[in-house]
Amino acid sequence: MYAVIDAEGVQHTVAPGDTVRIQKIKHVGDNVVSFDKVLLVSKDEQVMIGAPYLKDAMVKAELIREEKGNKVIIFKKKPRKGHQKTIGHRQKYSVVKIQDIIVGG
Repeated sequence: MYAVIDAEGVQHTVAPGDTVRIQKIKHVGDNVVSFDKVLLVSKDEQVMIGAPYLKDAMVKAELIREEKGNKVIIFKKKPRKGHQKTIGHRQKYSVVKIQDIIVGG
């Protein structure tokens, strides 16, 4: 069994027991996270496709940790003008462990 979810604008293929690194999500309180934007669910030989999302499908996950990605250096320079600028960026991620895929309930 697997599902395709939309998490923060990015699609991820997940199955129960998988550990997935997604863009940082906002959560309140405990470490249980649910994704209700499910695009596709494959269960045994049956495939259910949403238009665009399945109405009664949900993926439950546990938030393990939050981490930062590698630093990306952006260097801008204009020739013959004496102008140069260096900018750095580190993307923040959430690491979640998929617990269950619920369909029709």
